Amino acid sequence: MGTHERLGRRTFVVGASTALLAGGPVSGAAAAVVDGPLPDFHPALKDALTFPLAWGRSPIRDFRAWRRAARATVEEHLLVERQDGTPYAPEVGGRAQGEGYTRELVTVSLTRHERVRGVLLTPHGRGPFPAVLLLHDHGAKFDIGKEKLVRPWYDDTRLTSARAWADKYFSGRFVGDELARRGYVVLCLDALGWGDRGPLAYEQQQALAANFYNLGSSLAGLMAREDARAAGFLAGLDRVDARRVAAVGFSMGAYRAWQTAALSDDIAAAASVCWMTGLKEMMVPGNNTLRGQSSYYMLHPGLPRFLDFPDVAGIAAPRPMLFFSGALDTLFPADGVRVAHDKLRALWRSHHAEERLHLKTWPDLGHVFVDRMQDEVFTWLDSVL
Repeated sequence: MGTHERLGRRTFVVGASTALLAGGPVSGAAAAVVDGPLPDFHPALKDALTFPLAWGRSPIRDFRAWRRAARATVEEHLLVERQDGTPYAPEVGGRAQGEGYTRELVTVSLTRHERVRGVLLTPHGRGPFPAVLLLHDHGAKFDIGKEKLVRPWYDDTRLTSARAWADKYFSGRFVGDELARRGYVVLCLDALGWGDRGPLAYEQQQALAANFYNLGSSLAGLMAREDARAAGFLAGLDRVDARRVAAVGFSMGAYRAWQTAALSDDIAAAASVCWMTGLKEMMVPGNNTLRGQSSYYMLHPGLPRFLDFPDVAGIAAPRPMLFFSGALDTLFPADGVRVAHDKLRALWRSHHAEERLHLKTWPDLGHVFVDRMQDEVFTWLDSVL
């Protein structure tokens, strides 16, 4: 027999072949309520996700009107209000020289709630320059955030950690420094939980997200709002050509890059490495997203009732967008990548702008952003900006 709990005449049976509910029998498999981390009726929930607001499925046929409606739907589900009236009030310090560029620590207000520290790299010479909003990954590594992508000149302990991270995922390179050497202004800030805004412990993420929901807010929504505000700050710098600002990221940073392009008109192009899939194809047994925890940084409650991930990214069309994936990346099954790429391709094609969409799956690579991928992204950025 399974475990029984009696509440009046109702008997609930867990792990038994039969159950009595309000005095009546429920036979066989109907007694089960979960299948691992999923409810046993999850196939029905998946089937109900038809993404009715997706471009081509939505009854809205004018793209500008669809874009406004889709963006408004995303913003409604962020559960975090816009922060447009909050002054950035930047403070700059910690200046040092790199190879052909200047490094600075910068602190800004992305929301009215707290100040956020990041790094700002500026090429030597006369601007205005093209710029990159560089968005760090998750990686379940919280002692460093911005330092994953920009070499920390201000902290030897973080430098040791950052070098190990760069060796593991980026062929030993610091992507931000590479971009600055190529003539781009680079801004990279800590997301909540990382670097100067942490470090968070892995097992705390779900509680943190739950408490945001308890407070009528959202962890993922906060990150989305902050990234869009960071794009506006970068585009507004005198040293930056506001028409040539890109968002670039790897892993969770890739998700942040295409999401920022969808939510901010300050982003002229976006390059996303190792984060694009169809939602239903990603939610399969064994996938990391079923664990909760890190997923909460990318989870907007209720949004999948309207739009899939590639549908949200498509709000940025027909601006130039790059999506790389690794065929050996177990976080993003091939079926999900294929579904997403097909949707993206159809959307850009509908604008006669398929040449502005760069989709590529690297057959011999997993969840990495190695030097040859970086070089192709850099060349692509030079061509579109």
